[in-house]
Amino acid sequence: MLSSTFTRSTIALANAVRELYREGQTDYSIEPLVLVDVQGQPVGRIEDGDGVIFCCRRGEREIELTEAFTDTDFPHFPRRTFHNLRFVIFTLYHEKFKDLPVAFAPREIKGTLGEIVSRAGLRQLRIAESEKFAHVSFFFNGGDHQPFAGEDDVCIPSPRGIPFDQVPELSLPQVTEQVARGINEAYDLIIANFANGDVIGHTTNCQAKIQCAEFVDTHIGQVVEITLAADYVLLITADHGNLEELVNADGTPHVSHTNNPVEFILIDPRAQIPFNLRDGKLADVAPTILSALAIKCPPLMEGTTLAPGYNWWGIRRVLLVILDGWGIGKAGGTNPIVLAQTPVWDEILCRYPSCLLQASGESVGLQQGKSGNSEAGHMNIGAGRIVLQDDMRLDLAMKDGSFFTNETLLHTIELVKQRRAKLHLLALLSDKSSHGTVDYPLALIKMCKTQGVENVYIHIIFDGRSTEPGSAPALLEKLERQIVEIGVGQVVSGIGRGIALDRDGNYDKIKRAYDALVFGVGRKWVI
Repeated sequence: MLSSTFTRSTIALANAVRELYREGQTDYSIEPLVLVDVQGQPVGRIEDGDGVIFCCRRGEREIELTEAFTDTDFPHFPRRTFHNLRFVIFTLYHEKFKDLPVAFAPREIKGTLGEIVSRAGLRQLRIAESEKFAHVSFFFNGGDHQPFAGEDDVCIPSPRGIPFDQVPELSLPQVTEQVARGINEAYDLIIANFANGDVIGHTTNCQAKIQCAEFVDTHIGQVVEITLAADYVLLITADHGNLEELVNADGTPHVSHTNNPVEFILIDPRAQIPFNLRDGKLADVAPTILSALAIKCPPLMEGTTLAPGYNWWGIRRVLLVILDGWGIGKAGGTNPIVLAQTPVWDEILCRYPSCLLQASGESVGLQQGKSGNSEAGHMNIGAGRIVLQDDMRLDLAMKDGSFFTNETLLHTIELVKQRRAKLHLLALLSDKSSHGTVDYPLALIKMCKTQGVENVYIHIIFDGRSTEPGSAPALLEKLERQIVEIGVGQVVSGIGRGIALDRDGNYDKIKRAYDALVFGVGRKWVI
């Protein structure tokens, strides 16, 4: 039977979070919270000999914290020396971690757009600000961090030290400038990500969302002018929806991804007669690009061109602009893109051929009805086929029972048992994030219960992106009820996703997360 101390810890954390709300903190950026006993000593710190399972599955946001625990040459801040810490990652989100125990090893994705263009001897350029750089490189290349021959990648730093909704333009001027340089250098294929729609769409600032749409409109106008003058084919699309919805049905700010379709627009300065595009899915973008480049589409690419029968008027150079989080929403007062002054966007939709692409659910390898995300979007665009996402792989593993027989996970639990040590689960408090779900730690504590392992400590990462603002206490209380039912596990710390899952090189944030997990440094809460 679970002790009353264990059951009270999650409730106490929920109350601590409510207190931070009153102080103006949000789920995404909640400062580190650590559980202490009656003597004021931290409970459930990570120590040598313990096991840690990082229950997140995505990639770019998990890299820095994983480095802090596993990189022997980590230079960013002092750490405790671990000789026998077993650190398990759920999926291989960077090749630098290939020697770590990986619970669900990746499937190799070959024959991506980047690989095919490289084999054809063409030059390609990838451009994004740091908030989305992994998406035009790692994810676009099918989970490979190594650029292909002839591929150049440009990462522009996103703003730091200021909330994104205070700078809705982000680093878009520099992204546009790099696009212009790439065109001037005559790259055969240029892929650029405009991060604004997704980054600002995740905030609660309605005015910033409208301003964001206007900034995107301005810079798209500049890109259109440049590409037309340089005789490039310009393709504009998005990876998923987000910005197009301002509020939820109950009037609260909308801050998460949507399952709306996205636009695909083709602008060709050589076009001499009107032509039509067909509706499709994100996997159809790569075959369309290959058609313009006069490269045969390989059999691995199951997508087909969105411009069937179109005469490209010769072998072309192509610019693909991905408007991150720019979905097709309702034509009304709850759509920031409609509310904004976007004369360029309006003219583009009226003047040039466009079609609708499905960017969510089964169309991008996610569960039916599930909102799209940047990882799935860019992987599908780059692969030219539907790529089964990690959430589907893991969910299928839970449904067919293979999750509970996973050798890496079972070995870790058994190792902790033999050492009489502790098992730590780093877990995202969310039901639907592309980075993870609370179902994973719940499944693991069930496995621990079966194997007779009782010292299981859960370290919560508050979401604030795929969850509604202010929902953490209710989610914690739900989690507490589930833990009680299983009979094993204790929540011992909590920290905002914006700190623990930084992806922009802000290692001062990672230090705060590490110090909370290892040294018990943070705002204390007592049972």
